[in-house]
Amino acid sequence: MTGLWISFAVVALAEMGDKTQLVALTLASRYRRPWTVMLGILVATVLNHALAASIGAHAASALPRSWLAWALGLSFIAFGFWTLVPDRAGSTAAPSRWGPLLTSAAVFFVAEMGDKTQLATLALGARFESTLAVTAGTTLGMLAADGLAVFAGERLTARVPMRVVRWLAAALFFAFGAAAILGRAAML
Repeated sequence: MTGLWISFAVVALAEMGDKTQLVALTLASRYRRPWTVMLGILVATVLNHALAASIGAHAASALPRSWLAWALGLSFIAFGFWTLVPDRAGSTAAPSRWGPLLTSAAVFFVAEMGDKTQLATLALGARFESTLAVTAGTTLGMLAADGLAVFAGERLTARVPMRVVRWLAAALFFAFGAAAILGRAAML
């Protein structure tokens, strides 16, 4: 359960102000079918994060523990710094003939490739060695954060400064990074 809840918290916070959250807001505004857009986000996230978590879990079983602890710790700290840099909405122009479901799924799947939340999912998969718990947690975190963009985007950003959310997410990444490194150091 710890892997699920930590994965949820990390991705929900990291997703705030992320480019895929901006994509969710754009798609919701374009199609005006929020539940269909959310279904597209769900499909893309499950596929993308299951792949990332399984690669991470496999890496955890294949790498020496000392390497893994340092790699995880440094990657979480790097994600913290990356989180402090605001994302900008990129081009989300997708063929409208696909409709909102396929467009949302395709755009989200591609937008998540190499994104900090996908890489965090890979690291969480390695940390908890559980594809299922990490995929479930990160997917729920994505749905929570992107659901805010889809259903309440403009009202939310008027009340909570994204700078504050970015700093909270970065602090969480820094804490996990330090814990991974210090936890390994304590074992030596």
